[in-house]
Parts: sequence; structure tokens; C-alpha cells
Amino acid sequence: MSDCQGLGDCDDARMQRIYEYLDGALTREDITEIKQHLDECPECTEEYDLECVIRTMVKRSCTEAAPENLKNAILDRIHSIRPVDA
Repeated sequence: MSDCQGLGDCDDARMQRIYEYLDGALTREDITEIKQHLDECPECTEEYDLECVIRTMVKRSCTEAAPENLKNAILDRIHSIRPVDA
């Protein structure tokens, strides 16, 4: 049974442990505890799933390259504001 005692009872410390779980920063024993908690607590599972989506999107966006025309437009704008010294 979950130690949350119902929805809304998971605290920030519990969520911090879930973030540490996602970061791979827990011991095997702690991992087992968090997995069990996630199996029993729909509130934390929802937060866990959301964090997984966010991390996936951030990771993907960090690997995408900006289009060349966007890069050029940004550089042109920078140069128009602050001309390059000769």
C-alpha cells in the first residue's frame, strides 16, 4: 500500500526522490522503493510520466539544429544592432 495515504499526500521530498530515480542517482534499494511506490501511487506515476515527457522533449530539442536561414537572420540582426569593428 502506498505511504501517500491518498491523492495529494505526496510531498516535495517524495518527488525529489523520483527525480533522483530518473537521474539514476539512487541505490538499488532506493530504486526498488521508488518503483514500488510508482506502482501504487497514481499521483506520483502521473508526475513521473510528465517528467519523462519533458526530459525527452528537452533532450530532442538539444540535438536539433536551427535552420541555416534562421541562423543567418539572427546574425544579420545582431550585426545591424552592433556593427562588427573594422
